[in-house]
Amino acid sequence: MKQGDPELLLVTKTIARLRAGIVAIVTGMVTGVGLFAATLWLVIKGGPNVGQNLGLLRAYYPGYSVTWGGSFLGLLYGAITGALLGWCVAWLYNFLATRRSNSQRSNNQPSHNP
Repeated sequence: MKQGDPELLLVTKTIARLRAGIVAIVTGMVTGVGLFAATLWLVIKGGPNVGQNLGLLRAYYPGYSVTWGGSFLGLLYGAITGALLGWCVAWLYNFLATRRSNSQRSNNQPSHNP
């Protein structure tokens, strides 16, 4: 595509923007339920050393453990962590998309040099 191409201008104007709040809610729900399910799976599975690796999350999530109660705390911690990460990713995407869109527009502007 050439710089003055109408298709390039159309694509540049219509770059999709992410709604950071919606992305935060969805990723928060997915990570929260994921940690909840992983914890419950290990509790139900049982064994001599239940959730040795997953239990290491207590270094980052105070009070978390691989137990029934810990699964609900993990749901909360996972939701908060996922929401923060999702919001940051959406914000960064929107920032970069806007920056690229603005640079494309400035490159497509005809210069008025005498």
